[in-house]
Amino acid sequence: MKLMQLGNPGAETPAVLAEDGRTYALSGLTGRIDGAFLSGGGVERVRQELAAGALPLLHPEGLRVGAPIARPGKVVCIGLNYRDHAEETGAAIPQRPVVFMKDPATVVGPYDQVPIPRGSVKTDWEVELAIVIGRRAQYLADPSEARGVIAGYAISNDVSEREFQLDYSGQWDLGKSCEAFNPLGPWLVTPDEVGDPQALGLGLAVNGEVRQAGNTKNMIFGVEHVVWYLSQYMVLNPGDVINTGTPAGVALGLPGNPYLREGDTVELSIDGLGTQRQTFVNA
Repeated sequence: MKLMQLGNPGAETPAVLAEDGRTYALSGLTGRIDGAFLSGGGVERVRQELAAGALPLLHPEGLRVGAPIARPGKVVCIGLNYRDHAEETGAAIPQRPVVFMKDPATVVGPYDQVPIPRGSVKTDWEVELAIVIGRRAQYLADPSEARGVIAGYAISNDVSEREFQLDYSGQWDLGKSCEAFNPLGPWLVTPDEVGDPQALGLGLAVNGEVRQAGNTKNMIFGVEHVVWYLSQYMVLNPGDVINTGTPAGVALGLPGNPYLREGDTVELSIDGLGTQRQTFVNA
């Protein structure tokens, strides 16, 4: 099942894209797709209403696509989680997941414009598989328990300003939390429809030129391990987003470091999770 939110920022209508290709409004079930909806059995209620033919049809033409999860409590990121990406940046292969946080206010729609920050000369892209948490998780006993707390998956662009990230601070958050630096969506896809999260192709192109082409099978720390590991150190709450890392092909690791400039367009895709497209503009 593909959950989504359509409409102007802050006034989106929750919706579901059904197998018949039609979009149905969920406004009779919930005001938004958020942690309370996920933890309160919202996904199952949508299934029941869909099966009963009780949801009103929604015509999405002309409507903005918002992020599929509203107001995430936190965005937790895993750095250097693909061996080829660690190697291209000159970093050592991590022995434990590299964890940093990103301002949840950076989460925007998958087709929204992204401002290049003032003073930026190194704004970069990163296609990533995002996990959305559906149930509270703390001190999970085993990685296999992660399956029961994952609400679904989405495409994430972990936009980064490398100078802010690496040169201006002793930690990464400064270069990760600029305005609109986390386009998410278009859908939150439930695990039953995704299948094996460690067998998904992911890619990214800038102005039509392929920059990243990877597969989640090459993660150093897989989805279940990441969720289990994080639960040992923090409480994961419904609606939280986890970015799981990016494969090689970012501007930081490419010859000539072709960082983003005003007017550049970035397109992202992950198998079964749809596509994103953002145009970058000067702040």
